[in-house]
Amino acid sequence: MSRTTHTRRNLVARMGYARVTGLILIAILALGLAYVKVESGSNKVSVPAGAKAGQLTLHPCRYATEKGSYAADCGTLVVPENRGKPGSRLIGVRVIRIKALAAHPGAPVFRLQGGPGVTNLAFPEASRLAQNHDVVLVGYRGIDSSVRLDCPEVSSALKRSTDFISEKSYRAYTQAFRDCATRLQAEGVDLAGYTLPEQVDDLEAARRALGYERINLVSESVGTRLAMIYAWRYPRSINRSVLIGVNPPGHFLWDPKVTDQLIGRYSRVCAQDAGCSKRTDDLASSMRQTSVHMPHRFWGLPISAGDAKLASFFGLMQSTSASEPLSAPMTIGSWISAAHGDPSGLWFLSFMARMAFPQAFVWGEMAAVSRADTRAADRYVAEGPHRDDSILGNAGTKFIWGGGGLAHAFPPAPDSNEYSRVRDSNVPTLLVNGTLDFATPATNGFHELLPHLTNGRKVVLANVGHSDTIWSFEPKANARLLNTYFDTGRVDTSLYTPAKVDFTPHVTQTALGKGFVGVLYGLPFIVLVSLLLMWRRVQGRGRFSRPASVLLRSIYTLVLGLGGWLAGVTVVLLAFPAVPLDDTALAVLSIGVPVGLGIYLAWVNSELQGRSRTIGCVTSIAAALAGAWLGFHAATGLMAVITTIVGAALGANLGVLLLDVHRSRRAHDRSADTIAADSVALHSPAS
Repeated sequence: MSRTTHTRRNLVARMGYARVTGLILIAILALGLAYVKVESGSNKVSVPAGAKAGQLTLHPCRYATEKGSYAADCGTLVVPENRGKPGSRLIGVRVIRIKALAAHPGAPVFRLQGGPGVTNLAFPEASRLAQNHDVVLVGYRGIDSSVRLDCPEVSSALKRSTDFISEKSYRAYTQAFRDCATRLQAEGVDLAGYTLPEQVDDLEAARRALGYERINLVSESVGTRLAMIYAWRYPRSINRSVLIGVNPPGHFLWDPKVTDQLIGRYSRVCAQDAGCSKRTDDLASSMRQTSVHMPHRFWGLPISAGDAKLASFFGLMQSTSASEPLSAPMTIGSWISAAHGDPSGLWFLSFMARMAFPQAFVWGEMAAVSRADTRAADRYVAEGPHRDDSILGNAGTKFIWGGGGLAHAFPPAPDSNEYSRVRDSNVPTLLVNGTLDFATPATNGFHELLPHLTNGRKVVLANVGHSDTIWSFEPKANARLLNTYFDTGRVDTSLYTPAKVDFTPHVTQTALGKGFVGVLYGLPFIVLVSLLLMWRRVQGRGRFSRPASVLLRSIYTLVLGLGGWLAGVTVVLLAFPAVPLDDTALAVLSIGVPVGLGIYLAWVNSELQGRSRTIGCVTSIAAALAGAWLGFHAATGLMAVITTIVGAALGANLGVLLLDVHRSRRAHDRSADTIAADSVALHSPAS
């Protein structure tokens, strides 16, 4: 046997196989946290060395759709950051081409997502078009490009807001955009290059690089504005264009009068529905009464009236359950329940707004694109208050525009107002809208854009909401409509059947609100009781059995950590509403302390007394806090809660394992000294 092998075996014997196994598992999980951290930043786009403007590099890839994975090409398009500035630096924009299944496909379809401030690379419905068309996704500069216009300043301002629809929030929001613009420019970003016309020129550059003669466009919401500008700039490049949820110039803002009219339309639909009409005689009137007398608390937790109205406005945009938990039937149900004395749904909406909206958009890109409607925003603000007495109080426009402050928070771009009015177009264009669309009301496109389209057609889908609803409502009919129009120019709605609003969703916001608040109160109580029982067990029997200790120090830490975090969230909601729910100190302390304490109680035994126990407890909690801090920074969003728990468990377990190793080494050394002393005494000559 080699000396190295003998030494290794002695080391394992001294430490114990269980401890060695524990250290190995801790190392593996720590590497897992590091991988999560590295992987989260691995999708960045870069400009290939030596690249030139217009260059497109592609490689084979797969693209996931609602009907499975499709063969595709993925790569990077190199474009100038600002085409209006000679010598502008180059940036990279991601491009994905989903390949058609047909051997001889028709004109490709370029898809343009809505937003603004969201990616253009997510399109699971691509399979509906890919039978006979390549489907091309050109990323939006500022989001899907080597330069990303993230504004953590804006997210931070919103996370610290106690009411998004308040003057204090508007001021902080607007200043955050100014700070973000200043920082981005200091980093070398040319904000004049992040406009709708520049995005359109990226689409045209991709068309040329891919070798397509003419293309089809399918766009939705804000993406329809891009489609309009494309048709005005490059009409010969377009075969046909379908605009879903039409957004003409000037409509990045919403009119509360129109919002009330659409609520009135829902009220009439409700009156014709047996279940809904049983709950309220007049939906619009009921909502108005509740709006005037908004509940302030649910089970002790505060309800922000502005946040609840804001979430309600966005919730009313989609008329089916496809967008749950923020859909019109669920939102309407919450308002009806509140009128009957149950505010749980409105609390859920308020809480959801606080959780979701700060991270909902790439805020810098949203601000840059919104400059296209600066003139409209200035006119809108100059007209004075816009019906704050309306049911939802104009929440959508006030939030997005920060009470008007956003209009000039980002520096103006030379082409910001180039397309501030509708122009004439000969491009064959189909407008598709639902009659219950709060985001892009059908009247906007039909009255303002359609008269300027020489070859324009329209499809009105009754009792259907915004673009997500149009995609989810009767997919086969949607595929027939799009493919027939792109291939022949005919409008085929033959597969559509009358839409019916389902006012009885499988899950309600009131149920979600009650369930979440129940967990918010209940799980911390369970954690507290379990820690007390663990302490009592240690006091009474001295220690846990090895299997129980392993279970408590591994799987049960998820319960301890989650319960601790929810306890912290509850304290913040009740006493410190301006503290962000993803605050580092909140997560680290609320998770680290119960996890560290729980692991200590599962580790301690009767052999440890006094000072040794104190050292063990302090070490476990301190190591849990250190691990929690590292875990928190390994991920973002709700995933960070999980990585924080894992980090805390790793830290605490490592801390007590090192104490065990140290204690075993001291015991071994003492034993060796005793044996040596005995040996000396044995071999010493008798006196």
